[in-house]
Amino acid sequence: MTGLLLVGDVVTDVVARHAKPLAPGTDTAALIRILPGGAAANAACWAARSGCPDVRLLGRVGAGEADWHEEALRRAGVRPLLVRDAEAATGTVVALVDGRAGGERTFLTDSGAVLRLSPGDWSARLLDGVGLLHLSGYLFFAATSRATAALAMADARERGVPVSVDPASTGFVGELGVDRFLDAVAGADVLFPNADEAALLTGLPSPEAAAAALSRRHRLVAVTLGARGALVAEAGEVVARVPARRMRPVDTTGAGDAFAGAFLAARLAGAAAAEAAEAGCRAGADAVGVVGGRPE
Repeated sequence: MTGLLLVGDVVTDVVARHAKPLAPGTDTAALIRILPGGAAANAACWAARSGCPDVRLLGRVGAGEADWHEEALRRAGVRPLLVRDAEAATGTVVALVDGRAGGERTFLTDSGAVLRLSPGDWSARLLDGVGLLHLSGYLFFAATSRATAALAMADARERGVPVSVDPASTGFVGELGVDRFLDAVAGADVLFPNADEAALLTGLPSPEAAAAALSRRHRLVAVTLGARGALVAEAGEVVARVPARRMRPVDTTGAGDAFAGAFLAARLAGAAAAEAAEAGCRAGADAVGVVGGRPE
């Protein structure tokens, strides 16, 4: 089975790139673009760009913006399975991108319809033809969407479909509580934390030690390290270190999503974990060279 099903966030990104420090109480010049985004949606687009022939995305969006998001996904080669919410607007993220700090970004997040994805929106039939299920970590930060994620994981386990999770946000993991988050994702086969998320989840500042510790909970862990590449750990030890390709960063939004999408596409095509991480690092390097979280 070659299908990749991603479940999670589809949002509208307002990306504001500023070259000078923010000036409280007055104006700061910025270049501003409105783009389709969301961690799960971005990863889906990168998976399609990486050659996965069957990429599907389940998410919940506001009814008023659904057509725009569906069209953007179709153009990227993703099959949208979007639930239209008549009561809540599509999630919105304001990304403040600091041009003086290598494109580093800070997010202001209004989850909107994202966290209203409910068990009634899920069906085990969505796994027909699917070889991998990927869940955005944002699903785990509210009771309704967390229940949906748990149901999807249970159905995937019953069918023998591997599950991957991207923790998504140190801020939201911290608010939920590390132990609660780890309990919620305990059934995942693959985990995609960045270095900060891995440190938070383990209490270990060393990415190598954190990756090894997490791989005792999950079969495979790939920790992204930004400009330093990525680590892959299995069965309690680091088994691969993959360097990043040198790029001048424009906007780091979506680099981790690109890594996850390309990694999963490579795994579905039969790549070993280290090879998949190499594909992920290549996609991550491409991602930081464009504005927003998706391929151009």
